[in-house]
Formats: sequence, C-alpha cells, structure tokens
Amino acid sequence: MADTVGMDDYSLARVPAEARYPWWSIAVQRFGQVSALTQFLLGATLGFGMDFWGAFWALTIGAVILEFGMIFVGIIGMREGLSTSMLARWTGFGRGGSAVIGLAIGISLIGWFGVQSGVSARGLSALIGGPPEWVWAIAFGLAVTAIVMLGFHSMAWTAYLTVPLFLALVAWSIISELSSHPLGALVSSPPPGPAMTLLQGVALVAGSLMVGAVITPDMTRFNRSAADVVKQTLVGVTLGEYVIGLSGVLLAHAVGSSDVIAIVTSSVGLVGTLVIVAGTLKINDWNLYSSGLGIVNFVVVITGRRPNRAVVTAIVGVAGTLLGAAGILDQFTNFLLILGVVFPPIAGIMIAEYFVVRRWRDRLAEGRAAGAAPSSSPMWVPATLVIWLVASLVGQYVTAGLGSVNSLVVAFLLYVVCGKLGLVREVGTAPSDIAISEGARA
Repeated sequence: MADTVGMDDYSLARVPAEARYPWWSIAVQRFGQVSALTQFLLGATLGFGMDFWGAFWALTIGAVILEFGMIFVGIIGMREGLSTSMLARWTGFGRGGSAVIGLAIGISLIGWFGVQSGVSARGLSALIGGPPEWVWAIAFGLAVTAIVMLGFHSMAWTAYLTVPLFLALVAWSIISELSSHPLGALVSSPPPGPAMTLLQGVALVAGSLMVGAVITPDMTRFNRSAADVVKQTLVGVTLGEYVIGLSGVLLAHAVGSSDVIAIVTSSVGLVGTLVIVAGTLKINDWNLYSSGLGIVNFVVVITGRRPNRAVVTAIVGVAGTLLGAAGILDQFTNFLLILGVVFPPIAGIMIAEYFVVRRWRDRLAEGRAAGAAPSSSPMWVPATLVIWLVASLVGQYVTAGLGSVNSLVVAFLLYVVCGKLGLVREVGTAPSDIAISEGARA
C-alpha cells in the first residue's frame, strides 16, 4: 500500500541516469531555494547595518564560501546518486552515524517548515483576512506537503511557476518603493542602523544557507555531470545572493528600517502578500523534501523496515503544519539555530573522506558499477563522531572568525589527520538493506 502513495523518488537508492535532469532545471530550483523570503530579510539586515558596498562584499564573500561547500558536496551527490543521509554511510559516518544525521536533518528542516508556514499564514491573514491565521497555516502547509509527496518532478514544475512569479513580484515591489529614491543616493548613503562589521556580515550570509549546503546531494543526485553541479551552483547562488540580497539592502537604505517585508506589504498590498507566499513556497518544499529523506534513512536504520518516502513526507508534513498552526514551533527557533551548528562539520567530514582519505571509496565504486548502493557499510566510525563533536563546539564557542566556516575547516583537517594516522576505522559492518536498484519502485 505504501508504495502506491506518491513517488518514493529513490530515497534509499541511486538515481539512475535516465531519471536525471538538465542542469538548468535544477538551477531554477537552486535559485528558488536561495532567492527566498529569508534572503530578502538577510539583505535588509545587512543594509540596516552596512553601507551598500560593505553589504555587497559580505554577500560576495559569503556566497563564495557557500558555493565552495555546495560544489564539492554536490559533486559527491551527483557521482553517487544518493541523498545526504544515505551518502553519510560511506563518507565517514557509518550506518549508525547516518541515522543520527538523518534525524538531525529531519528535525531541523521540519522545524523550519513549520515556522515558515506560520510566516506565510501571518502575511495572508493580515492582508487578506478571512479565516483565522491557523487555518491559513494549515492550508499552506498541506499544499506544500502535497507537492513534495509527488516528488522531484512536481517540485521542478513548482519552481518553473513560482520563481518567475517571485522575481516579477519582487521587482514590482522594489520599483514601487524605490521610485522616489535616487539610486546613486542609496548606494552612497551610510547605514541607517547600528554599524555591522564585514566579518559579522559574512557570518550572517554564510550561516544562513549552511544547512542548505550540507543537504545539497538531495538535489544534485539528479544532476548529470560535475560541470552541471558547478554551473547550477554558480548561477543559482550568485543570482540569488545579488538579486534578492542587494534588493533588501537598497530597501533598508530607502526606508531606514530592516523590517522591509512589512513596508513592502503595506505599500503594495496584495502583491506583497504574493511575494511572501511565493518566496516561502520555494524554500519550504525543499525543507520538507530533505526532512523526509533524512527521516526515511533514520527509520530504516533503526527499525530495519523500509518506509515509502511519500508516506513519511505526508506524516512529517502534517505534523509540521499542525505544530506551525498552533504556534508551537515559534518557541523552538533558538533551538533550531543551535542545532544548525552541527551541520557544517558534516560537509567538512564528507569532503575529507570522499576526496582525500577515501577509506570507503572502493565500496561506493563497486556499487556504482552495479547501479546499486554498496553491498555493505560500516556500522560505526567512532573517530568521526569525536571529530563531529569537537568541530561543532569550535563553531559554537570560538568567537574568532566565522563559526560555520571554522567548524567546517576544523572537521576537514581533523578528519584528514586522523585518516592519515589510521584512526578512522569502522566498528562493525552492516549489510546494505538497499543494495538492489530502486528504479522499478520509484
């Protein structure tokens, strides 16, 4: 019964060559993920505390940091055709560690799914009225859940529709608000709020999408080549940072406030509401999609049972929707931000294992040649868990530099050193429960 619901979307197996997409199709989704409402708010925050060129360089440096991680982790996902939590089994974490990663991704992203559903609900309720806010939250959450249940293909078509709409609406809103402000004056004006340093600005930019960088394989497993991964990342992230981020900077300078969303919605009414909805939709579907993939891997490791991705998506989507409608998840935003510090080291460890240490590359190559997942995986890798903990603590408590970058680099270096010293060893081996290609079941 479960296999007849929606699309399982190769949640536990390699994506075959015939199911992959041209780079531009995925680039639209990457751009939609980056050019979301949160990026608009990020730009406004930078513009409130920095002059235009300071914000420009913060966005530029932050984008380069993100692109570096996205490209390398994304190439791993493209080559192996596996989701992030599945790849973790053979990129340093083992089967047990991949379950922990899957659970962390699932909790974090379903949390943000609920929070952002609540954001859209507030905008819709305030500007359109009608039913109570919680009704709007349920309607929005269930609509996104239905899209994600149908899988990557459905999400691609959603991006084709919502990304151009979002760009058109943002352009209309910005032109309406900035028409009375000379562009040259906005570019040369000082920041209207308390000063923010370049380092602080870069930290905001890099930290805002670091979780998205780590889950990049969930998207790039549908790519056809490494060149496609590079192209879509450079186009999607660069345009997202500059088009939406710098728009937020200019608006903050024009109105002297970082709360540009309230200003845009109040000045252009219904159009502003559509900006909120379109901007939230294209990041929220990926929040739910990756959350579902992570939880599928967690369930199969813990229980030995193989759940259907669409069924899991429906369950977590409804749960996140109801919690968001009840306003409960708003109380957990700080917890979700703290949880975010565990993600950058994951990328550092995966890159170090796959490209440098290569402890389990032969198993991945064997499975790739057979068009299936490897026949076995390490159960636990104790050294990795210690490195993950140490790097996360560095990111949280070391104040010098950028926390997310510090933790990623520390994880990478520690793993390489431990790998060269022979300390990266598996404890136990688990037979793969997904060694057969999933093509017929998808």
